[in-house]
Amino acid sequence: MSPNKVLIVEDSRAFRNYLNSQLRAAGFEPVFAESIAQAKQLIVDNNTDASPFLCTVLDYCLPDGQDGEIIDLVLSYKLKVIVLTAQFSTEVREAVLSKGVIDYLLKDSPASVAYLIPLLQRLEANNYHKAMVVEDSSTVRHHLINLLERQNLQVIAANNGQEALEQLELHPDISLVITDHDMPEKDGITMIREIRQQHNRNQIAILGLSGSNDNAMTALYLKAGANDFLNKPFNQEEFYCRIHHMLNMKDTADKLYRMANQDALTGLWNRRYFFSQSDCGCNDCGQNRNIAMIDIDFFKRVNDTYGHDAGDEVLVQISKQLQAHCPDAVVARFGGEEFCIQSCASYQQFIKQLSQLRQDIEKLVITYQQSSIKVTISIGVTCGEKPLGELLKDADERLYRAKQGGRNRLVGL
Repeated sequence: MSPNKVLIVEDSRAFRNYLNSQLRAAGFEPVFAESIAQAKQLIVDNNTDASPFLCTVLDYCLPDGQDGEIIDLVLSYKLKVIVLTAQFSTEVREAVLSKGVIDYLLKDSPASVAYLIPLLQRLEANNYHKAMVVEDSSTVRHHLINLLERQNLQVIAANNGQEALEQLELHPDISLVITDHDMPEKDGITMIREIRQQHNRNQIAILGLSGSNDNAMTALYLKAGANDFLNKPFNQEEFYCRIHHMLNMKDTADKLYRMANQDALTGLWNRRYFFSQSDCGCNDCGQNRNIAMIDIDFFKRVNDTYGHDAGDEVLVQISKQLQAHCPDAVVARFGGEEFCIQSCASYQQFIKQLSQLRQDIEKLVITYQQSSIKVTISIGVTCGEKPLGELLKDADERLYRAKQGGRNRLVGL
């Protein structure tokens, strides 16, 4: 599936031009057709993947199909559909939504496009989310799964709260949970309370559902830790609006978390995050904590010789090497050309990883514009059950000894 290609079927040139400018400004690649015949040909021509378009945006009334015939055609190719129409009709709207389209929008004002673009952006972002439906009714469960899959969400299912908790252990990347309340073994509210012991509202968004007439159900769900609540039976459009709102909030929270805890240049964790992970769990499993301080040798020469942009490229490439060689460790950029790694592997295994890292960086050629740049690193390593501050001091002293001893070397215990 193309991550940003959108098929637009619209016979109005003015509206096509408007959509073209707005969608391209938002980072999408619009592909236009003016009729059903043209749309069919474009779908066939682009059908190199199972789903060649992120989504399709269809005018309800076209020259060769006045009554929404384009919708059935596009749906027959298993493509996602948003319908745009110039006139509102309750009957047409209900008929269109029952076909399985994502949404039904009026194109009576710029506000329609203002709603369309965030909707497309949500569909694009949903490729990175996994949802879980917790529902003991197979009919309702399959309906919810179908609704979520239309939104580009990967979906798994559980029959009750206990099974859901087990699925969450197997799938720690679940970011959205849709749950009923009245279920055997473990009800929805009890399940949410247990989820919230490990995951906050920003980590996993939860939508509670219930067909109960109990007026207190909304408050019970929210107090248990749900992000939102919806009565059954629900309207598809309201369901989608609530899902979009929760995922938008989660994506915003994730972005803010990364901004606060990741180095903007390299993508590594920063000092703030590193010290927040001081209790890494090593001692809980009977292991000492390993700390390595790493410094790029003669980094100032790189900046002076090739420029600061080249220096940035060196930092990025060295960071990739650090992540590749220590995938299970906390790798942070402490500032400038200095990095720190915290690992709970055995000391011997950690030393082996770092030794290979040093050798591979020594052989690495970093290309920047017309220049080939080579650098080396010095490493100081320590291990123990001391507080993090003391371990960092020990590792830093060994790093100093590595530099004093000629650089491009590792000094450990």
